[in-house]
Amino acid sequence: MLDTSVRLLRLLSLLQARPDWPGAELADRLDVTTRTVRNDIERLRIMGYEIHSVTGTAGGYRLGAGAALPPLLLDDEEAVAVAVSLHAAAGGTVTGIEETSLRALTKLQQMLPSRLRHRIEAVRAATVSVAGRGPTVDAGTLTVIAAAIRDHEGLRFDYRNHDGTVSTRSAEPHRLVYTGRRWYLLAWDSDRDDWRTFRADRITPRTPNGPRFTPREPPDGGAAVHVIRGAGSKAWPYPARVRLHATPEALAERLPATAGLLTQEGEHTCVLETGGESFHNLAAFLSTLEVPFEVLDPPELRAFLRDLSQRYAAAAHEPAHGGIPQ
Repeated sequence: MLDTSVRLLRLLSLLQARPDWPGAELADRLDVTTRTVRNDIERLRIMGYEIHSVTGTAGGYRLGAGAALPPLLLDDEEAVAVAVSLHAAAGGTVTGIEETSLRALTKLQQMLPSRLRHRIEAVRAATVSVAGRGPTVDAGTLTVIAAAIRDHEGLRFDYRNHDGTVSTRSAEPHRLVYTGRRWYLLAWDSDRDDWRTFRADRITPRTPNGPRFTPREPPDGGAAVHVIRGAGSKAWPYPARVRLHATPEALAERLPATAGLLTQEGEHTCVLETGGESFHNLAAFLSTLEVPFEVLDPPELRAFLRDLSQRYAAAAHEPAHGGIPQ
């Protein structure tokens, strides 16, 4: 028979594995009596776990979410996943959680067996963080927005536009979307009576929240497609529409989803709604796709590419002896 401490861990693992457990089945799994199971359940409750007694013919137990944070039981794969996620969060796009993530990671690594510490250290040592991933978002802002989405409460906030002007907005929040570079909020703008995409790092929530609302049907394509359409073009200082002479399938590995919205136009062409921080940035990005393309909008990008092509053509000449070719 298992000793008490080992049995409690085994019991806790079983309770986490599925929603409901008949008392008799738990007793059979642990090779104890149902009375011992009841006593062990009480021990877990004293430790801080909220465990509900389930009424019915067989009776049983269900693990709930308590007000206090009890010890957490993780298997090997779960522990590694949490540790890697905490390491990424310590240098990620959410501000205010870096130090907290490092503290949690330190505590977790101290408790892990050496075989798992080696696995986590291998991931950390093999990973390089790339700077310039985009603006960071305050963790408190994300939690306020997420709670409003969960509770279907109107959100009131100050929003800073790309030109620095600030306006007060009222919206029905629908989803937070993370593109790997920025956080966005998709919401129904009550003042403009339409769906709008807001950059989360430009949002300053106001309290209290607005009244509760009945969720609307999401826009065509869902939250991710709608946000990518905006994030890939309208949200950029320099939006653009480009015809690519390739199929979406041929571009699948070269074109990340966050680059913009890709729409098939003909049998061998598609249109990309994208954008960049500058025309130079856009030109460099389009050249990496290694397919023929035409700029549909804006005319200024076409002019920039013409000027760039002339400079590249001049640079491609054989250099004259003793100086730069005229």
